[in-house]
Amino acid sequence: MGRTAVIPGALPGSPTSADDARTLAVRGRRMRQRRHMLDLIATSFMIDAAILLVYVQAGTIPSIVAVAFAACGGVLGSILFILSESGFNDRFPDHYLTVPIALAHLVLIVAFTAWAPQIGGFFLFELFVVFGFAALRANRRQALISWTALLCTLAPLFLLTDLPIGLPHHTPLERLATLLALVLTVGRCMFIGVFSKAMRDSLYKRGTQLREAYQRIEELAELDELTGAYNRRSIMRHLDNEIERAARHCEPLSLALIDLDWFKRINDTFGHPTGDEVLRTFAITIFANIRSFDRFGRYGGEEFLLLLPNTTEDEARQILDRLRLIVAGLDWSAFSPSMMVTLSAGVTTMSLQESTESVLSRADRALYEAKHGGRNRIAYA
Repeated sequence: MGRTAVIPGALPGSPTSADDARTLAVRGRRMRQRRHMLDLIATSFMIDAAILLVYVQAGTIPSIVAVAFAACGGVLGSILFILSESGFNDRFPDHYLTVPIALAHLVLIVAFTAWAPQIGGFFLFELFVVFGFAALRANRRQALISWTALLCTLAPLFLLTDLPIGLPHHTPLERLATLLALVLTVGRCMFIGVFSKAMRDSLYKRGTQLREAYQRIEELAELDELTGAYNRRSIMRHLDNEIERAARHCEPLSLALIDLDWFKRINDTFGHPTGDEVLRTFAITIFANIRSFDRFGRYGGEEFLLLLPNTTEDEARQILDRLRLIVAGLDWSAFSPSMMVTLSAGVTTMSLQESTESVLSRADRALYEAKHGGRNRIAYA
């Protein structure tokens, strides 16, 4: 533990080094989790040892029983600690060793029940705590193995012996010890329930965070980083979907290829950072003035594609002319007192059974006409 294998040829920052770092991080987290589990086991043994001392004080059992139980707990805890710290547990899918630990406790409890049957009920109480903790980590197969082991271990004790397994309550000290045994067993079981709920809440929160992160990644994968509009891949996918939907429902579909006029000149004159801000401001303006079901994406450079579902030719012309006037009327003086930004657009309405390539080609021809017709205008094809 603590020594990292050196892989020949692995450089810092290489995939192999990154994998090693992740592996060490996972092992470290698992070790901290196991230490927490061992702390709980040690605390539980100390509680039981304290109750046994009350039974010793009451004269119910000899002191050797309490000493032996505490010693067995210490030995078991030490073995588990050594195995955990050495990395032995990490060799197994269940690094908690749920079944072996449960079986070790089961053997210990049954052995002490047979040795001191007069307080056998106290020892059997511990089974609720042991298997309650095991249930937090056990899968279906592990639970079945543990339950079968419990049955096979307790059946001979109850059916093949006549040991007087009891829970003493004849003297005040015995009643106190029995009360403590019952109350503290229930308390530990309640703690298991609270701990289980905390684990579920943590897993739910982590799952929610992962879903949100995944959704955010999907959104980022669909959006143009600079403008916040759909990127080319996403807007083309939306175009295919809208063409299919329009054909299925026999609805009109219009689209526009939009180009910012003289944008190269803006970049050359005012610099690329200013050009980026112009693109961003333009995109925000378009978003603020289109309908919720319209789709707007960056087609490439200073070209944008606007999809107008359920929109006729005349409606598309009106929408684009309104957007043209809005952009031309914006106050661009914040970037430069002499700056003016206008747009040209090629608008087209899809025909029945028309392909994506065909409708885009017509929109591109219309945009060419608008730009060569003087710019700051809308052309239709």
